[in-house]
Amino acid sequence: MIRAVSLSIDVNLLRFGYLLQRQGISHRIIEESGQQVIWVSGEAEAALVRQALTDWSSNSGNQQADPVMREAGPQSVAAALLPRRSLLPSLKRTFVASPVTLSLIAICFLVALLSLLGTQPGRVVVLFYPLLATDNLLALLGELTSIVTLLRTLTPMFLHFGELHLIFNMLWLWYFGRQLEAIHPRWLFIVLIILASFVSNTTQYLSSNFNNFGGMSGVVYGLVGYTWLVHTLMPRSKLQIRGSMFAVFVAALVLMEILASSWIATAAHIGGLLSGLLLGLGVAGFYRLVLKRDLISRSGTS
Repeated sequence: MIRAVSLSIDVNLLRFGYLLQRQGISHRIIEESGQQVIWVSGEAEAALVRQALTDWSSNSGNQQADPVMREAGPQSVAAALLPRRSLLPSLKRTFVASPVTLSLIAICFLVALLSLLGTQPGRVVVLFYPLLATDNLLALLGELTSIVTLLRTLTPMFLHFGELHLIFNMLWLWYFGRQLEAIHPRWLFIVLIILASFVSNTTQYLSSNFNNFGGMSGVVYGLVGYTWLVHTLMPRSKLQIRGSMFAVFVAALVLMEILASSWIATAAHIGGLLSGLLLGLGVAGFYRLVLKRDLISRSGTS
């Protein structure tokens, strides 16, 4: 989310909220330090909000609250500002805002359909991790001699075995992926996905010496670690994760290792989490120490 515009707390934005709803602009209006701040998902929406505000402000009558609005309580005002959009435009805006996340989800569902949720692995054998040296990491890296082999170190993230495996991973991928993609340069978000996938899959392969594993869990844990660290070091980035949520993910990881390490790829979870934490530390450090900014946004403003 990025800040589109800030206005005085005295300005009644109820009717302006209605206007944004009619135009199909997803937004949130939040009070911060005595100002009303309108947050949107991207710079394109921010530009639309600024233009709409200019047009709306030109009519001075729009800023005068009528008796009904003055009598409206906080709950009714909040309800009035909830977006009401038709399905097709909403889906289009969602894809524009989160194309990478939605593409990953779509591919996972297609692979699940093709493999019958992993019961027919022979149909998707090309997506399994390539059979490389398992002596050590350097030996494995030495065998990555082609683009196809390198890509196959990533493709196990599309494999899922069972309905719950697929659904839970897709829900968390959507939860973390869409909010990260909304504020990050797209290339940086893609780097995060690739790094988490490669590290988690390679960690699992080296630890097990088998390539019959798959799932988006390693990537999800990478997103969890990255989101939590960036949120901790750069809270103004408005990422939706609390320390308690991060603790639950870590606790679940420990329990999986203790109770179900024989049939759950816990090494992939650990590798993904560590890769996300390290990249989050690097990105937050670069933004704060080099760019002198205390939040991440596509617009380049702080």
